[in-house]
Amino acid sequence: METLEEINAEVIRCRRCPRLVAWREAVAASPPARFRGETYWARPLPGFGDPGARLLVVGLAPAANGGNRTGRMFTGDPSGDWLYRALHRAGFASQPTARQRDDGLALRDCYISAVVRCAPPGNKPLPEERDHCLPYLIREIQALQQVMVIVTLGAFAWDGTLRCLKALGRLPPGPRPAFGHGVQVRVGPYRLLGSYHPSQRNTSTRLLSEAALDEVFATARALVESDERPQDERAHDERPHDERPG
Repeated sequence: METLEEINAEVIRCRRCPRLVAWREAVAASPPARFRGETYWARPLPGFGDPGARLLVVGLAPAANGGNRTGRMFTGDPSGDWLYRALHRAGFASQPTARQRDDGLALRDCYISAVVRCAPPGNKPLPEERDHCLPYLIREIQALQQVMVIVTLGAFAWDGTLRCLKALGRLPPGPRPAFGHGVQVRVGPYRLLGSYHPSQRNTSTRLLSEAALDEVFATARALVESDERPQDERAHDERPHDERPG
């Protein structure tokens, strides 16, 4: 079984998507005035958190001037402000703010990843870019052997996570579960929870409230504390790491 450190090292070196490489580097070369003078990460983002986590949070992709700048998932942008406040209130984060990689934030029993690891133009990855990145998430799920609950932030993350679970042989035949805020389904040994993404668009239009986001993570907390899966269900699928999602 490969380690998260090995996966992350490979993620950081990735240059498989020319459009995303060009965009992440262009943003870093010409940042908005409020970030001028800062050194941008401008590489793919590795996962972040507790290797023994029972909760996995999956996002869409880094923000151009958020994670692409700071080098850590959901750090330095308004979406992260919402997410880390909710994680802190649910007991998964040591503090409610995430400004930069060395700000002291630590995750407890939680790991954060994303379907796509480079900031995409317009926050819209292409299907082939998603498919280039998904094997990293598949391998992370395999390495995170204690995960019981997966919270997906938005429909794109929900779809990407289901593709990963299908590739791991965990998704049964038939129609895929539909995304919705607060939707909860059992997929193999996992509980999959849907949440609207805490994007500025969703929060400013009040599609997502802090109370609604808190409810998702309160549910996640209750599930990781109460789930009593048989030991044989905890053993993850050992499929080859180069297997592609369906």
